[in-house]
Amino acid sequence: MLGITSFTLFLVAVFLLNVTPGPDTAYIVGRSVAQGRGAGIVSALGISAGCIVHTLACAFGLTALLAASATAFTVIKVAGAIYLIYLGVRLMLAKPDSNAAATAEISAKAAPKPLRQLFAQGFITNVLNPKVVLFFVSFFPQFVVADSPHKVPAFLTLGLVFILMSTVWNGLVAWIAGSVTQRFSGKPGIKAWFDRGVGGAFVGLGIKLATSHR
Repeated sequence: MLGITSFTLFLVAVFLLNVTPGPDTAYIVGRSVAQGRGAGIVSALGISAGCIVHTLACAFGLTALLAASATAFTVIKVAGAIYLIYLGVRLMLAKPDSNAAATAEISAKAAPKPLRQLFAQGFITNVLNPKVVLFFVSFFPQFVVADSPHKVPAFLTLGLVFILMSTVWNGLVAWIAGSVTQRFSGKPGIKAWFDRGVGGAFVGLGIKLATSHR
């Protein structure tokens, strides 16, 4: 089928990868805890959009070139790490509004802009993660027939399936995490500690990414 082999095994592998907690899951949970399930779902969509970039790059050979270049890997790794640390520090230093009603009203009026920002942040976080690049270039070729004349359609199909499954799972994670967090929405003190914890997790992810090896 379009140069794809072991498609059932691919589905099982993608499912297992999705249910195993990783940086994307931590990021989505963090956003859901900090700003609610809507923010988590939008962040998940941003991550899925980033996977589209990786799929296209893998399909047309750019990912293999990037994986072979130590300089390109280092540049993307450092950029992604700095971005995650920046997001984490902002959360850790954010001051909670003591007036919950006023905060809710302001948040409602400003909702369109923050959601776009969250989508962009999820997108950038995913695109600038070299581990995702290497995952695509090492995982996907295992399910494409080596001598198939339809390699590009095969990669695109596998990428689409991966993105659909990941989006459903990440959306579910965001919904559950956000629903639990709603119980603490009227307690600014608790939310402040949540924000600091999530911010610290982002900083930790950034440091881990910066110190990772190829």
